[in-house]
Amino acid sequence: MSSLRNFPQESLEVESYRTRFSAWTPFNNQSLNRQLFQERVNLISHWFGLWTNKQRREFLFTILSQCSRSQLRFMQDWFSERKQVARVDFSTVLPRSLSLYIFSFLSPKDLCAAAQVSWPWKFLTEQDCLWMPKCTKFGWFLPYTPTQNEYGAWKHHYIACVSSLDWLTPREAAAVYGTLNEPKPEDEEFQERQREKCLRKIIWENIAFRKKELFKARPPWLSGTRSRILESSSLPHGPQMGRDGAGFYEALERQLVLASLDALPKRSNLSGSHSYPLLLKKNHHGVGRTDDSSSGALQTHVILISSRIPAYEMVVEGVKVGVVTVLYEHSGVTLEGLLHLVDRALQGRKAQSLGIFSGGNSREIDLLQGYKICIKNLLSPEVRDFWEKLGSCVATTEEGGRVDFFVPLGASEAGMEVLSQLSQLTGTFFSAPTGIATGSYQHIFSDWLGAQQDRPPPYNYFSESKLQAWSSFTDSLEDALKSVRKELHPLFKNFQKSISGQIIGQFMFDALSMASILRNQDAAQALADGLMELSKEGSDKPLDFLSSFLLKKSRKRSEESEGNDILIECDVKVTPGPPAKERSAVEDNSQDTKSSPSQSDLNMEVLVKLERKLKMNSVEKRTHVVRELVQSERRYVQMLGIVRDVYARPLRAALSSNRAILSAANIHIIFSDILRILELNREFLDNLRDRLQEWSPAHCVGEIFMKFGRQLNTYTNFFNNYPVVLKTIEKCREMTPAFRAFLKRHDKTIVTRMLSLPELLLCPSRRFGEYIHLLYALRLHTPAGHTDRGDLTTAIDQIKKYEDYIEQIKENINMKEQLSDVQMIISGCPTLSGVNRYLIRIQDVVQLHCCSETMDFSLRLYEETRDLSLFLFNDALLVTSRGTAHTPFERTSKTIYQFSASVALPRMLIEDIPDSKYVKNAFILQGPKREWICATEEADDKFLWLSVLQSAIRSSMK
Repeated sequence: MSSLRNFPQESLEVESYRTRFSAWTPFNNQSLNRQLFQERVNLISHWFGLWTNKQRREFLFTILSQCSRSQLRFMQDWFSERKQVARVDFSTVLPRSLSLYIFSFLSPKDLCAAAQVSWPWKFLTEQDCLWMPKCTKFGWFLPYTPTQNEYGAWKHHYIACVSSLDWLTPREAAAVYGTLNEPKPEDEEFQERQREKCLRKIIWENIAFRKKELFKARPPWLSGTRSRILESSSLPHGPQMGRDGAGFYEALERQLVLASLDALPKRSNLSGSHSYPLLLKKNHHGVGRTDDSSSGALQTHVILISSRIPAYEMVVEGVKVGVVTVLYEHSGVTLEGLLHLVDRALQGRKAQSLGIFSGGNSREIDLLQGYKICIKNLLSPEVRDFWEKLGSCVATTEEGGRVDFFVPLGASEAGMEVLSQLSQLTGTFFSAPTGIATGSYQHIFSDWLGAQQDRPPPYNYFSESKLQAWSSFTDSLEDALKSVRKELHPLFKNFQKSISGQIIGQFMFDALSMASILRNQDAAQALADGLMELSKEGSDKPLDFLSSFLLKKSRKRSEESEGNDILIECDVKVTPGPPAKERSAVEDNSQDTKSSPSQSDLNMEVLVKLERKLKMNSVEKRTHVVRELVQSERRYVQMLGIVRDVYARPLRAALSSNRAILSAANIHIIFSDILRILELNREFLDNLRDRLQEWSPAHCVGEIFMKFGRQLNTYTNFFNNYPVVLKTIEKCREMTPAFRAFLKRHDKTIVTRMLSLPELLLCPSRRFGEYIHLLYALRLHTPAGHTDRGDLTTAIDQIKKYEDYIEQIKENINMKEQLSDVQMIISGCPTLSGVNRYLIRIQDVVQLHCCSETMDFSLRLYEETRDLSLFLFNDALLVTSRGTAHTPFERTSKTIYQFSASVALPRMLIEDIPDSKYVKNAFILQGPKREWICATEEADDKFLWLSVLQSAIRSSMK
């Protein structure tokens, strides 16, 4: 029974060791089966590794002959995936351009051999782009222009030229042309040796003299043997070296840097001119013209346009034909560089008039970065020298020459003093507009200082329609042009800035159809006001509301026009024009002569009339300034009201209705200060309105401003918290989808005047500058004995402090944004954020390598190694390598920068390389450890770069 009981277990064990087709492979036990199979495979592979090549082939033949068709197909797929058995023609796989580039390295004989390989190779090796360089290398040119479908013309021409060559063996060539080693008589050979000796001596003497002259002009370099000599002879030893060594090195390095700056070429001696004096006389022959030839070219009008002007491209496009345009960068240019640009534009002529279209206000001219021309710095040596040289480029006052500033200097006493000082300094008449237009450039259409001409000064330079179109939409055009510049800059990067600016300006004028916009400006503004009122009212019948609003608007406009007509008629009756004045003066004079009064009485009467006229003009202008103050304040309060009505109220309503978009804390951070400012300025506007309603020449405005100035702590809190407000807005935009959708729904709409919330919050910073301009204009037209004059001076001092504080905050924010942008585009860039650091200029150059440093400068050979971009800051120079990245499916490329080195400006040495036959526009930059030989594309770029680099180094060493 026990044997029967154990029978099933034994049968299972026996069953597990049953085999199939082999005595070694169990049938049911899979794990044991896999183990035994793996052992046998390892054993066979071990044997296979010990066999010879012949034995392996026999084994493979035996194995493959026993495989089924599916197993053979499996092997074929495995080989096709992992082992490329088939050979592929590269010309059928690679792009055609790469295949042609590979074939370009073959000689003509190899190309003919490759053409016999296959039809694809024959087609590629007979392309004209391969054979044309080989023909032109020997001066073989086609006598005709190949047609579009003509194939292999340059190859056939090469074969024809080679087959017609006259091949001679050396013996045949000696028989025909003679040999070079024919014996010469002793006297002739001696004379030739003496001649060669004399020539060699003359050459060496000239080279030695040239080296002496160059070493006199070159700055001393602290490198090589010179540094060792200085160390061995001049350095102190012992304990004194430990005390004074650091200071000695600093003083010595400072002297070397200053010497290198002094050795740079000046504006009157540009790079390369000292190498070829004869060429200089030839090129500048027109500069030394006689007075007769220059007087015939006095009708030249020149306009300088700063890139700081908003939408400057459209200003460039509006320049009249025949007017010389000089578009210059506001940053990265010195006064000397600006003079150089003017000289190049005039080409030795004198200008009849010169206009300067730059930023500024009624007290100063924002000519360049770091050069705000005002009464304080006007007599400094550098600024004074600039205006004296610029005045020499313009015709004298007797010849009708003038300089026109497109800055309202005529609207303040400080600006008038600037113009007076410039006129006395240069002997040239300076003019500027006298009007004030807050928030726009409409002041250029007001009255200008000086004698009346046939037309206003702006129309000597610009087209009237285009200039008015630009001035009407300056802010909106600048916002649109930011994206346009970004898209079109890669396409125009090889053009001059003035040409690319003119193209973009023409594109904007054509795309926006400015003429139709100007015609419909009033209707568009009325419709925008109606939509704003509709959004505030929330009427159920929007069309009825709009129609009634537009009807009221039209009636009000017609009443205002009728009132203006009545006022004009009254003015015509009361105030006669200049001819009527002259007639009345003549009649008065005739009556006086009839009654034969004394001459003193007549002069006294004329003076009294002139004094009355001046008083009337000052009273009218003072009233005009006060009206402009009230109107601009009304617009300002409306802009602040948009922040309250469009943003603050809906967010607070959503918070109270349990559908909060923002928390109460964030709403308080963003809107609390701006709403306090709104309440303060509404009270200020009410006071101004009340004073204007009862306005008379004896009334004062200064006391209202003084009261307003005592409450400016609200503005102080706003400007101190402004960076926190911006960060809060950005954080909420990123973290809160509801707030992001809210801003997307309300930003840059008709109600918000096409502005976003951060842009609306910038209105208080702009308003303080407008206050200053208006107060200066008001004080200018206030008589000296008026009671309001002292209050106006006190109010100007109060608000000017806040304006300076605001400008400092804005500059700090702009510097930080500029540094962060630079750090983002440079790969591997170190941290740039520093105290008072800002970007001055970016210059693209080519790095060169000198192949023969021991030779004279004029004989040295250079080769290009790579492209560099130099980022100049006020305290350091950043050297980066420049490359180009191409994005698929995009026509424009992207410039990439890789950080290479940085050098502190006080330790930077500069050396000019004179132009020669082998190099142009080159210079050397040397730091403490490295040296760069660079070259610019244009001579102007080199001079502007060296001048601004020289100025930055001198400023950093002060």
